[in-house]
Amino acid sequence: MRKDSVVRVKSYAFAVRIVNLYRYLIKNEREFVLSKQVLRSGTSIGANVREATRAESTADFIHKLTVALKEADETQYWLELLKDTEFLSKQAFDSINADCEELLKLLVSIITSTKKKTL
Repeated sequence: MRKDSVVRVKSYAFAVRIVNLYRYLIKNEREFVLSKQVLRSGTSIGANVREATRAESTADFIHKLTVALKEADETQYWLELLKDTEFLSKQAFDSINADCEELLKLLVSIITSTKKKTL
């Protein structure tokens, strides 16, 4: 994975959005539990993608991206919960969830193509 790979850039930009969402939730909505959960999982995606750039092997690369994929899926869960409990408007949810969906698709694609190359 190149240093400037699409998934690396997009996962970092997503983490920035998640941090800003966290700030909004604690300041404006006074929501401290769900916001911490989405902060942890949402920023972990990019951290694991970054770790994958220094993977020791193809298996390690796939493993780290699989962890990122799981974190993206968890993040989507927390975003859905924030929307359904009305801490997040439908419009705000739709915007950030679209980015999350894009990351999910990118990660699945990279993992799948890497696995095919190793067979």
